Amino acid sequence: MLSNSLIELDRAHLVHPVASYRGHEHMGVRVLASGAGAWVTDASGHRLVDGFAGLWCVNAGYGQDSIIEAATRQMRELPYATGYFGLGSESAIRLAAELAERSPGDLNHIYFTLGGSDAVDSTVRFIRYYYHAKGMPEKDQFISVEQGYHGSSTVGAGLTALPVFHAGFGLPFDWQHKIPSHYVYRNPVGSEDQAIIAASVAALRQKVEAIGQERVAAFYVEPIQGSGGVLVPPPGWMKAMREVCTELDILFVADEVITGFGRTGPLFACTDEDIVPDFITTAKGLTSGYVPMGAVFMSDKVYNTIADGAGAAAVGHGYTYSAHPVSAAVGLEVLRLYENGLLDNGRKVGALLMKGLRALADHPLVGDVRGRGMLAAIELVTDKARKTPLPAAADPARRIFDRAWNNGLVVRAFGNGILGYAPPLCCTPDDIEAIIERTRLTLNQTLEDPDVRTAMA
Repeated sequence: MLSNSLIELDRAHLVHPVASYRGHEHMGVRVLASGAGAWVTDASGHRLVDGFAGLWCVNAGYGQDSIIEAATRQMRELPYATGYFGLGSESAIRLAAELAERSPGDLNHIYFTLGGSDAVDSTVRFIRYYYHAKGMPEKDQFISVEQGYHGSSTVGAGLTALPVFHAGFGLPFDWQHKIPSHYVYRNPVGSEDQAIIAASVAALRQKVEAIGQERVAAFYVEPIQGSGGVLVPPPGWMKAMREVCTELDILFVADEVITGFGRTGPLFACTDEDIVPDFITTAKGLTSGYVPMGAVFMSDKVYNTIADGAGAAAVGHGYTYSAHPVSAAVGLEVLRLYENGLLDNGRKVGALLMKGLRALADHPLVGDVRGRGMLAAIELVTDKARKTPLPAAADPARRIFDRAWNNGLVVRAFGNGILGYAPPLCCTPDDIEAIIERTRLTLNQTLEDPDVRTAMA
Protein backbone atom coordinates (compact mmCIF):
# COMPACT_ATOMS: atom_id res chain seq x y z
CA MET A 1 0.00 0.00 0.00
CA LEU A 2 2.80 2.40 0.86
CA SER A 3 4.55 1.75 -2.43
CA ASN A 4 1.35 2.16 -4.45
CA SER A 5 0.45 5.40 -2.67
CA LEU A 6 3.93 6.79 -3.37
CA ILE A 7 3.56 5.95 -7.05
CA GLU A 8 0.28 7.84 -7.23
CA LEU A 9 1.63 10.80 -5.28
CA ASP A 10 4.62 10.90 -7.62
CA ARG A 11 2.38 10.85 -10.69
CA ALA A 12 0.33 13.71 -9.32
CA HIS A 13 3.03 16.01 -8.00
CA LEU A 14 6.73 15.27 -8.58
CA VAL A 15 8.27 16.62 -11.78
CA HIS A 16 11.24 14.44 -12.78
CA PRO A 17 14.37 15.71 -14.55
CA VAL A 18 14.93 14.94 -18.25
CA ALA A 19 11.80 12.81 -18.51
CA SER A 20 8.81 12.45 -20.78
CA TYR A 21 6.20 13.74 -18.37
CA ARG A 22 3.36 11.76 -19.94
CA GLY A 23 5.58 8.73 -20.37
CA HIS A 24 6.58 8.84 -16.73
CA GLU A 25 2.97 9.17 -15.62
CA HIS A 26 2.19 6.04 -17.62
CA MET A 27 5.16 4.00 -16.37
CA GLY A 28 5.14 5.12 -12.75
CA VAL A 29 8.12 5.73 -10.51
CA ARG A 30 10.54 3.08 -9.21
CA VAL A 31 11.02 3.98 -5.56
CA LEU A 32 14.48 3.42 -4.12
CA ALA A 33 14.32 2.59 -0.43
CA SER A 34 17.88 1.99 0.80
CA GLY A 35 21.51 1.62 -0.19
CA ALA A 36 24.65 0.03 1.20
CA GLY A 37 28.07 -0.01 -0.43
CA ALA A 38 27.57 -0.42 -4.19
CA TRP A 39 24.03 -1.79 -3.84
CA VAL A 40 20.55 -0.27 -3.69
CA THR A 41 17.20 -1.81 -2.80
CA ASP A 42 13.84 -0.64 -4.12
CA ALA A 43 10.56 -0.44 -2.23
CA SER A 44 9.60 -3.96 -3.32
CA GLY A 45 12.80 -5.44 -1.89
CA HIS A 46 14.51 -5.86 -5.28
CA ARG A 47 18.30 -5.52 -4.76
CA LEU A 48 20.52 -4.10 -7.50
CA VAL A 49 24.19 -3.36 -7.97
CA ASP A 50 24.42 0.33 -8.84
CA GLY A 51 26.67 0.47 -11.87
CA PHE A 52 26.07 4.19 -12.21
CA ALA A 53 26.59 5.49 -8.65
CA GLY A 54 23.25 7.29 -8.65
CA LEU A 55 23.99 9.88 -11.34
CA TRP A 56 27.79 9.51 -11.67
CA CYS A 57 28.05 10.85 -8.11
CA VAL A 58 27.94 8.37 -5.18
CA ASN A 59 31.68 7.76 -5.52
CA ALA A 60 32.15 6.72 -1.89
CA GLY A 61 29.23 4.30 -1.99
CA TYR A 62 26.06 4.23 0.07
CA GLY A 63 25.83 4.10 3.85
CA GLN A 64 29.26 5.50 4.80
CA ASP A 65 28.73 6.11 8.52
CA SER A 66 31.56 8.64 8.87
CA ILE A 67 29.96 10.89 6.24
CA ILE A 68 26.61 10.71 8.01
CA GLU A 69 28.29 11.49 11.34
CA ALA A 70 30.13 14.48 9.87
CA ALA A 71 26.85 15.94 8.56
CA THR A 72 25.04 15.25 11.83
CA ARG A 73 27.78 16.86 13.91
CA GLN A 74 27.79 19.97 11.73
CA MET A 75 23.99 20.21 11.81
CA ARG A 76 24.08 20.20 15.61
CA GLU A 77 26.87 22.76 15.86
CA LEU A 78 25.96 25.14 13.03
CA PRO A 79 23.38 24.06 10.45
CA TYR A 80 23.75 27.18 8.30
CA ALA A 81 26.12 30.08 7.86
CA THR A 82 25.92 32.63 5.08
CA GLY A 83 28.99 33.63 3.15
CA TYR A 84 27.55 37.11 2.71
CA PHE A 85 28.55 40.10 4.90
CA GLY A 86 32.07 38.72 5.34
CA LEU A 87 30.79 35.76 7.35
CA GLY A 88 31.78 32.10 7.03
CA SER A 89 32.10 28.73 8.74
CA GLU A 90 35.10 26.63 9.69
CA SER A 91 34.08 23.66 7.54
CA ALA A 92 33.75 25.76 4.37
CA ILE A 93 37.03 27.58 4.95
CA ARG A 94 38.89 24.33 5.61
CA LEU A 95 37.36 22.59 2.58
CA ALA A 96 38.35 25.48 0.29
CA ALA A 97 41.91 25.30 1.63
CA GLU A 98 42.11 21.51 1.27
CA LEU A 99 40.82 21.63 -2.30
CA ALA A 100 43.17 24.44 -3.29
CA GLU A 101 46.11 22.51 -1.86
CA ARG A 102 45.26 19.50 -4.06
CA SER A 103 44.29 21.35 -7.23
CA PRO A 104 46.67 21.55 -10.19
CA GLY A 105 48.83 24.62 -10.69
CA ASP A 106 47.59 27.97 -9.41
CA LEU A 107 43.88 27.09 -9.02
CA ASN A 108 43.95 28.47 -5.50
CA HIS A 109 40.54 30.13 -5.23
CA ILE A 110 37.33 28.18 -4.62
CA TYR A 111 33.77 29.41 -5.10
CA PHE A 112 31.16 26.97 -3.79
CA THR A 113 27.85 26.34 -5.55
CA LEU A 114 24.95 23.91 -5.13
CA GLY A 115 25.93 21.64 -8.02
CA GLY A 116 27.46 21.39 -11.46
CA SER A 117 24.99 23.48 -13.43
CA ASP A 118 25.37 26.58 -11.30
CA ALA A 119 29.13 26.01 -11.15
CA VAL A 120 29.19 26.33 -14.95
CA ASP A 121 26.90 29.37 -14.78
CA SER A 122 29.25 30.93 -12.26
CA THR A 123 32.23 30.53 -14.57
CA VAL A 124 30.38 32.38 -17.33
CA ARG A 125 29.73 35.28 -14.99
CA PHE A 126 33.30 35.30 -13.67
CA ILE A 127 34.71 35.18 -17.21
CA ARG A 128 32.53 38.09 -18.32
CA TYR A 129 33.63 40.08 -15.28
CA TYR A 130 37.26 39.17 -15.91
CA TYR A 131 37.25 40.58 -19.43
CA HIS A 132 35.36 43.70 -18.37
CA ALA A 133 38.00 44.24 -15.68
CA LYS A 134 40.69 43.90 -18.35
CA GLY A 135 38.94 46.50 -20.50
CA MET A 136 38.02 43.88 -23.11
CA PRO A 137 34.22 43.55 -22.88
CA GLU A 138 34.10 42.54 -26.56
CA LYS A 139 35.46 39.10 -25.59
CA ASP A 140 32.01 37.67 -25.02
CA GLN A 141 31.82 34.56 -27.21
CA PHE A 142 32.05 31.02 -25.79
CA ILE A 143 32.96 27.73 -27.48
CA SER A 144 32.19 24.17 -26.35
CA VAL A 145 32.31 20.71 -27.94
CA GLU A 146 29.50 18.75 -29.61
CA GLN A 147 28.26 15.84 -27.46
CA GLY A 148 29.40 17.82 -24.43
CA TYR A 149 27.33 18.42 -21.30
CA HIS A 150 27.71 21.52 -19.14
CA GLY A 151 24.53 21.51 -17.11
CA SER A 152 20.84 22.14 -17.51
CA SER A 153 20.55 25.76 -16.42
CA THR A 154 19.61 28.30 -19.06
CA VAL A 155 23.20 29.33 -19.75
CA GLY A 156 24.79 25.93 -19.16
CA ALA A 157 22.26 24.11 -21.32
CA GLY A 158 23.30 26.35 -24.19
CA LEU A 159 26.93 25.34 -23.74
CA THR A 160 25.71 21.76 -23.56
CA ALA A 161 25.67 20.31 -27.08
CA LEU A 162 22.96 17.66 -26.83
CA PRO A 163 19.72 18.32 -28.75
CA VAL A 164 17.31 17.28 -25.96
CA PHE A 165 18.57 20.15 -23.80
CA HIS A 166 17.91 22.70 -26.56
CA ALA A 167 14.58 21.53 -28.00
CA GLY A 168 11.73 23.81 -26.95
CA PHE A 169 13.98 26.15 -24.96
CA GLY A 170 15.29 28.54 -27.61
CA LEU A 171 18.88 27.45 -27.04
CA PRO A 172 21.77 27.81 -27.61
CA PHE A 173 22.25 31.57 -27.54
CA ASP A 174 24.00 33.25 -30.44
CA TRP A 175 27.17 33.74 -28.35
CA GLN A 176 27.50 30.00 -27.76
CA HIS A 177 29.39 28.06 -30.43
CA LYS A 178 30.38 24.40 -30.97
CA ILE A 179 33.14 22.40 -32.59
CA PRO A 180 32.89 18.67 -33.43
CA SER A 181 33.56 16.05 -30.78
CA HIS A 182 36.67 13.86 -30.80
CA TYR A 183 34.26 10.82 -30.69
CA VAL A 184 36.92 8.24 -31.60
CA TYR A 185 34.56 5.42 -32.60
CA ARG A 186 32.64 7.57 -35.09
CA ASN A 187 35.11 10.27 -36.05
CA PRO A 188 35.00 11.05 -39.80
CA VAL A 189 38.82 11.31 -39.92
CA GLY A 190 39.18 7.75 -38.60
CA SER A 191 40.39 6.37 -35.29
CA GLU A 192 44.08 7.31 -35.45
CA ASP A 193 44.96 9.45 -32.41
CA GLN A 194 47.06 12.12 -34.11
CA ALA A 195 44.57 12.57 -36.94
CA ILE A 196 41.75 13.18 -34.45
CA ILE A 197 43.86 15.60 -32.43
CA ALA A 198 44.87 17.49 -35.57
CA ALA A 199 41.25 17.70 -36.73
CA SER A 200 40.07 19.06 -33.37
CA VAL A 201 42.88 21.60 -33.20
CA ALA A 202 42.05 22.74 -36.72
CA ALA A 203 38.33 22.95 -35.90
CA LEU A 204 39.01 25.11 -32.85
CA ARG A 205 41.32 27.42 -34.78
CA GLN A 206 38.79 27.73 -37.60
CA LYS A 207 35.96 28.49 -35.18
CA VAL A 208 38.03 31.16 -33.44
CA GLU A 209 38.98 32.70 -36.77
CA ALA A 210 35.34 32.72 -37.92
CA ILE A 211 34.19 34.44 -34.73
CA GLY A 212 37.23 36.67 -34.43
CA GLN A 213 39.99 35.95 -31.92
CA GLU A 214 39.37 39.29 -30.25
CA ARG A 215 35.82 38.13 -29.46
CA VAL A 216 36.40 34.63 -28.04
CA ALA A 217 36.34 34.50 -24.25
CA ALA A 218 36.54 30.83 -23.27
CA PHE A 219 36.58 27.19 -24.33
CA TYR A 220 34.68 24.56 -22.29
CA VAL A 221 35.48 20.86 -22.35
CA GLU A 222 35.06 17.71 -20.30
CA PRO A 223 38.17 15.50 -19.92
CA ILE A 224 35.80 12.66 -20.86
CA GLN A 225 32.42 13.55 -22.34
CA GLY A 226 29.94 11.94 -19.97
CA SER A 227 26.33 12.46 -21.00
CA GLY A 228 27.36 12.47 -24.66
CA GLY A 229 28.10 8.75 -24.34
CA VAL A 230 31.29 8.46 -22.24
CA LEU A 231 33.48 9.64 -25.11
CA VAL A 232 37.17 9.28 -24.25
CA PRO A 233 39.54 11.54 -26.22
CA PRO A 234 42.85 10.24 -27.58
CA PRO A 235 45.87 10.68 -25.27
CA GLY A 236 47.23 14.18 -25.78
CA TRP A 237 43.94 15.66 -27.00
CA MET A 238 43.24 17.76 -23.89
CA LYS A 239 46.82 19.03 -23.79
CA ALA A 240 46.69 20.04 -27.45
CA MET A 241 43.44 21.96 -26.96
CA ARG A 242 44.84 23.66 -23.87
CA GLU A 243 47.90 24.79 -25.82
CA VAL A 244 45.75 26.34 -28.56
CA CYS A 245 43.73 28.27 -25.97
CA THR A 246 46.90 29.54 -24.29
CA GLU A 247 48.32 30.64 -27.64
CA LEU A 248 45.11 32.44 -28.65
CA ASP A 249 44.48 34.05 -25.22
CA ILE A 250 41.28 32.08 -24.59
CA LEU A 251 40.36 30.94 -21.08
CA PHE A 252 40.28 27.15 -20.73
CA VAL A 253 37.51 25.65 -18.57
CA ALA A 254 37.77 21.97 -17.61
CA ASP A 255 34.33 20.67 -16.62
CA GLU A 256 35.14 17.91 -14.11
CA VAL A 257 31.68 17.59 -12.61
CA ILE A 258 31.66 13.92 -13.66
CA THR A 259 35.37 13.12 -13.91
CA GLY A 260 36.50 14.73 -10.66
CA PHE A 261 37.25 12.98 -7.36
CA GLY A 262 38.55 9.63 -8.44
CA ARG A 263 36.16 8.75 -11.22
CA THR A 264 39.02 8.24 -13.69
CA GLY A 265 41.70 7.49 -11.08
CA PRO A 266 43.21 10.74 -9.70
CA LEU A 267 41.31 13.49 -7.88
CA PHE A 268 41.20 15.50 -11.12
CA ALA A 269 41.22 13.90 -14.56
CA CYS A 270 43.00 16.86 -16.17
CA THR A 271 46.13 15.97 -14.18
CA ASP A 272 46.46 12.82 -16.30
CA GLU A 273 47.92 15.09 -19.01
CA ASP A 274 49.41 17.69 -16.67
CA ILE A 275 46.75 20.21 -17.67
CA VAL A 276 46.33 23.40 -15.62
CA PRO A 277 43.06 25.04 -16.70
CA ASP A 278 41.98 28.58 -15.86
CA PHE A 279 38.87 27.13 -14.22
CA ILE A 280 37.74 23.69 -13.07
CA THR A 281 34.10 23.01 -12.29
CA THR A 282 33.23 20.15 -9.94
CA ALA A 283 30.23 18.72 -8.07
CA LYS A 284 28.92 15.11 -7.78
CA GLY A 285 31.92 13.33 -6.23
CA LEU A 286 32.78 16.42 -4.18
CA THR A 287 30.26 15.25 -1.57
CA SER A 288 29.66 11.79 -3.05
CA GLY A 289 26.10 12.94 -3.71
CA TYR A 290 25.20 12.84 -0.01
CA VAL A 291 24.31 16.56 0.01
CA PRO A 292 24.22 19.17 -2.78
CA MET A 293 27.45 21.05 -3.49
CA GLY A 294 29.55 22.16 -6.42
CA ALA A 295 32.73 24.16 -6.69
CA VAL A 296 34.49 26.50 -9.12
CA PHE A 297 38.28 26.40 -8.97
CA MET A 298 39.69 29.72 -10.16
CA SER A 299 43.28 30.53 -11.11
CA ASP A 300 45.31 33.25 -9.45
CA LYS A 301 45.38 35.18 -12.73
CA VAL A 302 41.60 35.30 -13.03
CA TYR A 303 40.95 35.92 -9.35
CA ASN A 304 43.44 38.78 -9.09
CA THR A 305 42.13 40.45 -12.24
CA ILE A 306 38.56 40.34 -10.92
CA ALA A 307 39.60 41.47 -7.44
CA ASP A 308 41.67 44.38 -8.73
CA GLY A 309 38.99 45.34 -11.23
CA ALA A 310 36.33 45.48 -8.53
CA GLY A 311 38.49 47.35 -6.04
CA ALA A 312 36.33 48.40 -3.09
CA ALA A 313 33.10 47.46 -4.91
CA ALA A 314 31.34 44.15 -4.35
CA VAL A 315 31.51 41.51 -7.09
CA GLY A 316 27.78 40.96 -7.61
CA HIS A 317 27.58 37.19 -7.74
CA GLY A 318 26.34 34.97 -4.94
CA TYR A 319 24.03 32.17 -3.80
CA THR A 320 22.23 31.76 -0.49
CA TYR A 321 23.66 28.27 -0.03
CA SER A 322 27.19 28.94 -1.30
CA ALA A 323 29.74 27.41 1.12
CA HIS A 324 27.00 25.68 3.11
CA PRO A 325 28.63 24.39 6.31
CA VAL A 326 26.92 20.98 6.27
CA SER A 327 27.85 20.32 2.66
CA ALA A 328 31.40 21.47 3.41
CA ALA A 329 31.66 19.15 6.42
CA VAL A 330 30.54 16.28 4.19
CA GLY A 331 33.06 17.31 1.54
CA LEU A 332 35.89 17.25 4.07
CA GLU A 333 35.01 13.74 5.21
CA VAL A 334 34.55 12.47 1.66
CA LEU A 335 37.97 13.87 0.75
CA ARG A 336 39.46 12.05 3.75
CA LEU A 337 37.87 8.78 2.59
CA TYR A 338 39.21 9.25 -0.93
CA GLU A 339 42.74 9.65 0.34
CA ASN A 340 42.46 6.84 2.89
CA GLY A 341 41.84 4.05 0.43
CA LEU A 342 38.95 4.86 -1.88
CA LEU A 343 41.09 6.31 -4.68
CA ASP A 344 43.41 3.30 -4.54
CA ASN A 345 40.49 0.88 -4.51
CA GLY A 346 38.87 2.73 -7.40
CA ARG A 347 42.00 2.29 -9.51
CA LYS A 348 42.15 -1.44 -8.75
CA VAL A 349 38.50 -2.23 -9.41
CA GLY A 350 38.46 0.20 -12.35
CA ALA A 351 41.03 -2.03 -14.03
CA LEU A 352 38.75 -5.01 -13.35
CA LEU A 353 35.76 -3.14 -14.76
CA MET A 354 37.57 -2.30 -18.00
CA LYS A 355 38.93 -5.85 -18.32
CA GLY A 356 35.46 -7.31 -17.79
CA LEU A 357 33.75 -4.99 -20.25
CA ARG A 358 36.42 -5.58 -22.89
CA ALA A 359 35.80 -9.31 -22.49
CA LEU A 360 32.31 -8.58 -23.89
CA ALA A 361 33.75 -7.11 -27.11
CA ASP A 362 33.08 -10.31 -29.06
CA HIS A 363 29.35 -10.18 -28.30
CA PRO A 364 27.35 -9.76 -31.55
CA LEU A 365 25.94 -6.42 -30.40
CA VAL A 366 29.08 -4.79 -28.99
CA GLY A 367 30.68 -2.32 -31.38
CA ASP A 368 32.93 -0.41 -28.99
CA VAL A 369 34.16 -0.60 -25.40
CA ARG A 370 35.77 2.52 -23.97
CA GLY A 371 36.56 4.12 -20.65
CA ARG A 372 39.09 5.12 -18.04
CA GLY A 373 39.03 3.99 -14.42
CA MET A 374 35.50 3.75 -13.07
CA LEU A 375 33.97 5.54 -16.05
CA ALA A 376 33.14 3.39 -19.05
CA ALA A 377 30.70 2.63 -21.86
CA ILE A 378 29.69 -0.07 -24.29
CA GLU A 379 28.29 1.07 -27.62
CA LEU A 380 25.86 -1.39 -29.18
CA VAL A 381 25.41 -1.85 -32.92
CA THR A 382 23.50 -4.20 -35.18
CA ASP A 383 26.33 -4.34 -37.75
CA LYS A 384 29.91 -4.12 -36.48
CA ALA A 385 31.46 -3.41 -39.86
CA ARG A 386 29.07 -0.54 -40.63
CA LYS A 387 28.74 0.57 -36.98
CA THR A 388 24.96 0.65 -37.40
CA PRO A 389 23.27 1.93 -34.22
CA LEU A 390 20.39 0.05 -32.60
CA PRO A 391 17.12 0.99 -34.32
CA ALA A 392 14.85 3.54 -32.71
CA ALA A 393 12.07 0.94 -32.90
CA ALA A 394 13.95 -1.09 -30.27
CA ASP A 395 13.57 1.85 -27.83
CA PRO A 396 17.04 1.06 -26.44
CA ALA A 397 17.03 3.61 -23.64
CA ARG A 398 13.88 2.21 -22.06
CA ARG A 399 14.12 -1.47 -22.92
CA ILE A 400 17.78 -1.90 -22.01
CA PHE A 401 17.34 -0.02 -18.74
CA ASP A 402 14.31 -2.18 -17.88
CA ARG A 403 16.14 -5.42 -18.71
CA ALA A 404 19.15 -4.42 -16.66
CA TRP A 405 16.92 -3.36 -13.76
CA ASN A 406 15.09 -6.68 -13.80
CA ASN A 407 18.49 -8.40 -13.81
CA GLY A 408 19.53 -6.49 -10.70
CA LEU A 409 21.74 -3.88 -12.37
CA VAL A 410 21.54 -0.10 -12.68
CA VAL A 411 23.26 1.34 -15.76
CA ARG A 412 22.82 4.45 -17.87
CA ALA A 413 21.05 3.41 -21.07
CA PHE A 414 21.39 6.12 -23.70
CA GLY A 415 18.85 6.45 -26.50
CA ASN A 416 21.35 5.45 -29.20
CA GLY A 417 22.21 2.12 -27.59
CA ILE A 418 25.17 3.14 -25.45
CA LEU A 419 25.43 1.68 -21.94
CA GLY A 420 27.21 3.93 -19.45
CA TYR A 421 28.98 2.78 -16.29
CA ALA A 422 30.22 4.76 -13.30
CA PRO A 423 30.15 2.45 -10.25
CA PRO A 424 31.07 3.58 -6.73
CA LEU A 425 34.79 3.55 -5.97
CA CYS A 426 34.09 1.29 -2.97
CA CYS A 427 33.16 -1.66 -5.23
CA THR A 428 34.62 -5.05 -4.42
CA PRO A 429 35.83 -7.45 -7.12
CA ASP A 430 32.60 -9.40 -6.56
CA ASP A 431 30.57 -6.24 -7.20
CA ILE A 432 32.41 -5.70 -10.49
CA GLU A 433 31.82 -9.33 -11.46
CA ALA A 434 28.11 -8.84 -10.77
CA ILE A 435 28.08 -5.78 -13.05
CA ILE A 436 29.79 -7.69 -15.87
CA GLU A 437 27.65 -10.82 -15.63
CA ARG A 438 24.39 -8.91 -15.41
CA THR A 439 25.49 -6.82 -18.38
CA ARG A 440 26.15 -10.01 -20.34
CA LEU A 441 22.65 -11.27 -19.51
CA THR A 442 21.14 -7.93 -20.56
CA LEU A 443 23.03 -8.02 -23.87
CA ASN A 444 21.81 -11.54 -24.58
CA GLN A 445 18.22 -10.51 -23.90
CA THR A 446 18.63 -7.45 -26.15
CA LEU A 447 19.97 -9.71 -28.90
CA GLU A 448 16.63 -11.53 -28.82
CA ASP A 449 14.59 -8.32 -29.09
CA PRO A 450 12.45 -8.72 -32.27
CA ASP A 451 13.25 -5.18 -33.41
CA VAL A 452 16.97 -5.82 -32.98
CA ARG A 453 16.77 -9.19 -34.78
CA THR A 454 14.96 -7.55 -37.67
CA ALA A 455 17.65 -4.87 -37.95
CA MET A 456 20.38 -7.54 -37.96
CA ALA A 457 18.72 -9.69 -40.61
